[in-house]
Amino acid sequence: MVEESDALAEACARAALAAGVRVAVAESLTSGSIATTLGKAHEASEWFSGGVVAYDPEVKFGVLGVDRGPVVTAKAARQMAEGLLHLMPVEAVVAVTGAGGPGPEEGEPAGTVFIAHGRVGHPDAPARIAVEEHRFDGDPTDVVRQTVEAALRALLGELEAPA
Repeated sequence: MVEESDALAEACARAALAAGVRVAVAESLTSGSIATTLGKAHEASEWFSGGVVAYDPEVKFGVLGVDRGPVVTAKAARQMAEGLLHLMPVEAVVAVTGAGGPGPEEGEPAGTVFIAHGRVGHPDAPARIAVEEHRFDGDPTDVVRQTVEAALRALLGELEAPA
């Protein structure tokens, strides 16, 4: 049986290859799970550039250029995605941050997740980045699984959208 995340990654692979787009990810609470899932997909070396696992806030601040302050926010997710676009030669990005649980983080209840996703249409245009807020139920493993699936759905939407 194929996991939903693997099926979504395969769909992302097909869409990225068809569009000639390279992809990168920035992850916090998922600790590299999105990158691992994408890296297993068809012809990943042709379209997947890699990712940044920014579990520690200092990595968000220092590597991705996130403003110092709370990191379980829509603003932090957006800045993670923007930072990724500056770090890597890619056209599509997805970034996730949140409170994986079991308890709250920065005043946000466990299961609160922010997913930023965007795409650059052409080199002279600024990236359009959208941010989604989710409230996932379950233990930390459930929250991570749901976050990976939601991030891959968001990325697929970017890859299938007109540039």
